[in-house]
Amino acid sequence: MIKNKSVVREYVEAILIAAILALFIRTFIIQAFKIPSGSMLPTLLIGDHLLVNKFKYGVKVPFTGTTILPFKKPVRGDIIVFRYPRDRSIDYIKRLIGTPGDTIELRNQVVLVNGEKVDDPYAWIDPNSLRSPKATFGPVTVPEGSYFVMGDNRNNSSDSRFWGFVDQKDILGNAFILYWSWDLKKPLISIGRFTSIRWSRIGDIIH
Repeated sequence: MIKNKSVVREYVEAILIAAILALFIRTFIIQAFKIPSGSMLPTLLIGDHLLVNKFKYGVKVPFTGTTILPFKKPVRGDIIVFRYPRDRSIDYIKRLIGTPGDTIELRNQVVLVNGEKVDDPYAWIDPNSLRSPKATFGPVTVPEGSYFVMGDNRNNSSDSRFWGFVDQKDILGNAFILYWSWDLKKPLISIGRFTSIRWSRIGDIIH
């Protein structure tokens, strides 16, 4: 004879299973993030909400960041989410510019990797800023196990030019799709909030 479970027990078990699955997915596969600043303009706008593929670079041990099942290494041009080196409780998002062993240099806002100008189509550069402190940098060599990152909004980005390299263990994943976007300048409680939704950006693949 099979004893039927109580309705309360069935609901509790369903909720626990759903919570465990959600935690597993968030920890190892996909996590949602939102953009609070303009450091990645024009690629990513303030108010963009995106999904990050945490599985792409391999399976990591929680809390340690150690990769136990590596799949792909981060490559130049990837947009990555990582723990901010000066405060690991904060997550940052930037574009990967230099991989281990690369020599990075900026001359009048032009990025040179290993002495050669790189294709940099996503960068937004104010033409009046070519003599700013951010226009010239390096050269520096990226250490083993580390990466050099920059924001696409070169004149308004706190990045590796100012606080150094990103440790491979601190990389959380690769941003790959926008699932929501709206203009946060409009007030939360108003009919204008609905009209501020950027419909054309929803579903865009991030490059």
